[in-house]
Amino acid sequence: MTILRRFRRIFSPRTHFQPIFSQQAAYIGQASKALLSMMKTDDISERRRLEKEVKLCEIQGDAMLTEFYEQLNDKYFSTFHSSDLQTVAMNIDNILDNINDSAKSILRYMPHKMDVQLIELAEYICAEADALSLIVAGMDEMKKKFSEMTIQCDRITELEHAADETYEDYVGYIFQNETNAIELMKHKNIAEMLEATTDTAKTFSDHIRKLLLRYVVEK
Repeated sequence: MTILRRFRRIFSPRTHFQPIFSQQAAYIGQASKALLSMMKTDDISERRRLEKEVKLCEIQGDAMLTEFYEQLNDKYFSTFHSSDLQTVAMNIDNILDNINDSAKSILRYMPHKMDVQLIELAEYICAEADALSLIVAGMDEMKKKFSEMTIQCDRITELEHAADETYEDYVGYIFQNETNAIELMKHKNIAEMLEATTDTAKTFSDHIRKLLLRYVVEK
């Protein structure tokens, strides 16, 4: 262990998981914006560049998860139970994984056009990423930031419900209007990946609600 890491271990705040979660959230924000840009461009080379950007965010997110587990194994955390922190870290990582899978699906299927409903689903993901970032920012002061965090959890729930409706309407739309069976399946699979990504964000916010109840309301 380096002298710097020992110094941090001694003098860092007891909730020093916060920088890790914040960096994970930043990667989600960057990846979600790159995903949306992928869907708004028809330039194949630009799509490939943006997909690599998403992949880099996913790789860096994995590195942050590894660092989290290293610190968790040191049993240095005290404010939260380790299993609660682990669930938060894994939920955030799952969101990033799903964004990466969504980006890969666009390059894999190469649809002839990107329907507006697919772009709308990607916009929901970006909005969820913004809410997630605000939630993570409040985790060091959950009692003080209780209302703000609850509002953002509600926001993610609303976005996920809106994404569900968009997905369901879109599936009906393409089955009624897309005559090319191959293109139909391409669009359906991409939509499924995007909708699944919005679901993982809600899973994260649902767990945060439990933490707010356990560490704020019940205390």
